[in-house]
Amino acid sequence: MKTRLLTAVCLSLAFGATCLARQDAAVEASKLELQGQFKQSAGLLSTALQDKSLPAAERQKLEFELDRLNRIKLDFPLTKAELFADLKDSVKNLTADEYEKWLKEDRFDYRDIDGTRYYMTDSVRNLYMRYPELEARRIHPKDSAAVGKARMESIHSIKSAALAAQTPYVLPKRFHVVMTVTAKADAAPAGETIRAWLPVPRQYPFQGEFALTATFPPVKQLDDAQSPIRSVYMEQQAQAGKSTQFKIEYDYTTRGVWFDPKPDIARPCGPNDRAAMEYTREGPHVLFTPELRKLSQQIVGNETNPYWKARKCYDWISEHILYSYAIEYSTIRNISDYCRSKGYGDCGQEALLFIALCRLNGVPARWQSGWDIFPGVKSNHDWSEIYLAPYGWMPVDPYMGLWTMHYANTLTPEQKRELRNFYFGGLDQYRLIANSDHSQALRPPKHTMRSDDVDFQRGELECGDKNLYFDQFSHSLSATEVPLPAAKP
Repeated sequence: MKTRLLTAVCLSLAFGATCLARQDAAVEASKLELQGQFKQSAGLLSTALQDKSLPAAERQKLEFELDRLNRIKLDFPLTKAELFADLKDSVKNLTADEYEKWLKEDRFDYRDIDGTRYYMTDSVRNLYMRYPELEARRIHPKDSAAVGKARMESIHSIKSAALAAQTPYVLPKRFHVVMTVTAKADAAPAGETIRAWLPVPRQYPFQGEFALTATFPPVKQLDDAQSPIRSVYMEQQAQAGKSTQFKIEYDYTTRGVWFDPKPDIARPCGPNDRAAMEYTREGPHVLFTPELRKLSQQIVGNETNPYWKARKCYDWISEHILYSYAIEYSTIRNISDYCRSKGYGDCGQEALLFIALCRLNGVPARWQSGWDIFPGVKSNHDWSEIYLAPYGWMPVDPYMGLWTMHYANTLTPEQKRELRNFYFGGLDQYRLIANSDHSQALRPPKHTMRSDDVDFQRGELECGDKNLYFDQFSHSLSATEVPLPAAKP
């Protein structure tokens, strides 16, 4: 009996030691990566993966950490000389001395990788975002006047219609969308099946009437209209020497939104708002760190009104955070804190910072994303919703707040305030919304790791036991406004 007990104890200790060693491998690999020792980090992970007794969950984690190293390299491809050459083609009268000065000021995101410093792929565009005063030296300047004017006209029409109709959902528009996702010829072995997920609009009170009009290949599964990450699922065999294309066409209708919430009638969530309270908790990339708590106290203070809690966070982000094209979300451990600590971020990073601040203050907040198809600015886009009783869920777009304050230079101060105020509770019709929450699972489930494990806008592909990352496929989306269907008699 004692012998069996001793054997069991030894086996338990051995198993625990093995698990600890696996965890130590992941932790040590992360430390090496942060020190710039990518080859050593990859070697450590590869060695750990040779253990055939690894449980599936641990194997997947280590495989992702190994793949993450390559993802980081793709985001940081530029040498010092290559970045200077790109800047010379963009910035008037740039000298080598000025460039060296900018490098010393850390104006560009970089990673040290195995003895060489590499710069982020969007370093040139980000220079103008973080230092707007340099726009005057841009060789090919951007004209924001037309977009600013169109934005103002859009919100004026939505506000007028909402006031007249006494409803927040007005002025429907219908769009015809064509989306293609194309895997490279060498992305999968010939004869192997490529599995594909493409985003489509989900159902909202202000978005619906979805109709799939054409697909190639045929759709095998259309996700539920209420899915938090709605997709169509397709399969197609790869052919030797040929790319593999997935294409869908569909129509949908969306409406302008304007709640115009009043602070004096806003109230905290009560017993009837239990479903919304789920979105006051911590979650992936929404962590109540000491740094976030300190920032929250700085912004919100002792405010108790839920409207003003959320509004103060929105206004602070619009005034203090700058826009920046982002590295891939899957390479960032905590996106909301990344945006806070850097002082810049893209639309999704800004949205997650806003969501984290709201949740920390007891205001339910969640993700909303898809595409912004506003004329002249089409792009995949992320923003948020907050639950404000008695109004319910209403949209808040932190990016539009900071774009207005920092980059809409042709608008007057009064126009800027009006535009910023609108996107706290308002939304234009030029949105294609596929996601109502972040870090959600696709249906049917993906067998392999995600290319973007936070968002879903560009599509996801896999073949066998291999994820096809973004460098292995391209995507495109076009949206054309079409006449609304005639009303039924």
